Amino acid sequence: MMSHMKSENVLKDFYLPDCLLLPGLEFQNVGRVPDCPVIVFINSKSGGQLGGELLITYRALLNKNQVFDLGERAPDEVLHKLYVTLETLKHNGNYFAAEIEKRLRIIVAGGDGTASWLLGVVSDLKLPKPPPIATVPLGTGNNLPFSFGWGKKNPGTDRQSVESFLYQVKTAKEMKIDSWHLIMRMKAPRDGSCEPIAPLELPHSLHAFHRVSKTDELNMEGYHTYRGGFWNYFSMGMDAQVSYAFHSERKLHPEKFKNQFMNQSTYLKLGCTQGWFCASLVHPASRNIAQLTKVKIMKKPGQWEELLVPSCIRSIVCLNLPSFSGGLNPWGRPTGRKVRDRDLTSPYVDDGLLEIVGFRNAWHGLVLLSRNGHGTRLAQANRVLFEFRKGATNHTYMRIDGEPWKQPLPVDDETVTIEISHFGQVNMLARPSCRSQSVYDPSSPASPREEDDDTNSNEEESSEDSEERSKFGAAKSFKFPDRVDISQLS
Repeated sequence: MMSHMKSENVLKDFYLPDCLLLPGLEFQNVGRVPDCPVIVFINSKSGGQLGGELLITYRALLNKNQVFDLGERAPDEVLHKLYVTLETLKHNGNYFAAEIEKRLRIIVAGGDGTASWLLGVVSDLKLPKPPPIATVPLGTGNNLPFSFGWGKKNPGTDRQSVESFLYQVKTAKEMKIDSWHLIMRMKAPRDGSCEPIAPLELPHSLHAFHRVSKTDELNMEGYHTYRGGFWNYFSMGMDAQVSYAFHSERKLHPEKFKNQFMNQSTYLKLGCTQGWFCASLVHPASRNIAQLTKVKIMKKPGQWEELLVPSCIRSIVCLNLPSFSGGLNPWGRPTGRKVRDRDLTSPYVDDGLLEIVGFRNAWHGLVLLSRNGHGTRLAQANRVLFEFRKGATNHTYMRIDGEPWKQPLPVDDETVTIEISHFGQVNMLARPSCRSQSVYDPSSPASPREEDDDTNSNEEESSEDSEERSKFGAAKSFKFPDRVDISQLS
């Protein structure tokens, strides 16, 4: 009995009242401000049945109206309404609302794609004080949760497990990480040659934007621009092909993907059947990265340079966090001569740089399991540009933060370009044991690189090009309309 009462008191630290969550309710005196108010978003379809079970437990422990099923409510809608309510109450001098906004934390339960979706929404809304985000690992790879100390195994869904996680959220530290903006320009395909996932069925974090800047050479009828963002990685080549096969199979036969172990076993099997372990024998050289695309990188604003990719590389990864493919670290920690001669640093999550790594095949990837193993370190850069022209193949495979797609490539005198650039930062919640490191953390290995004050700027960008990069596309920016009385907003 005493244990249950103690638990109830603890859960009040995370509780949000209905007067902040439901429309039309007047604010009531709800007592003390909770220490760690949370909004919970759960992908009920993730983790087999675990997502649904987790939804039930959270709703039983907290106010059911502060726990949302992402299959039923869009996160941008939920957060926009909540922050309009908070800002309205703050405008009227409400101390409770001001403290809730200051202390609010977000919990998102799902795979890496779900977590990235939430990160995109929070970035796009441009909230007055963006809440930090904790991730519950419900996917297959769970690279984002693992990077910040939340583990990579699917969690328990019972009351005790959820209470333990809530306590960890309350004591977690905030950590800023880089956001990366992606713009893809291509001629929109007219047919469905990329079934079973259609050509334009892109990940949550890529969104159609049917305009290119007037100064762009691709400013012609029939071309579309897609934009989005990522926080963990962008990859292209054989690893994305295996991921695409996995997602296609899961879409066709969801009943076969009920738990993390079965998913990982299927993933390994597909890696074998797709020829990832014997790539040099099964896959033609035309699928190698150097044959598919020209790669350019920018280390200093306005200075593009061509990146020479070895001809044997069949997979390329632009990495922001030190976790890929279920917790592996492809970049490792460069030391000695490699740091001095090649100007390489350890992988920091907030230094405005992407680590670009290449792999020959799956055997090369297995090197990561050794203590000092790493992929082929190609470069570190603030911006990356991929240019595709007509070649020996009409498609390739790409992936951002766990979500793959089959990308059509030029068949005539067309061009497909993908440009990745730094785009601000977001707040994550991290446990003390996390492997992610900040360049500003005194306990992190010293970085030999002198950071430029204008790393994230590019004075040559046109105003229209800047507009393209003004958001990821997942949600409308948060702001109150001009000449609108804030007290009348609901």
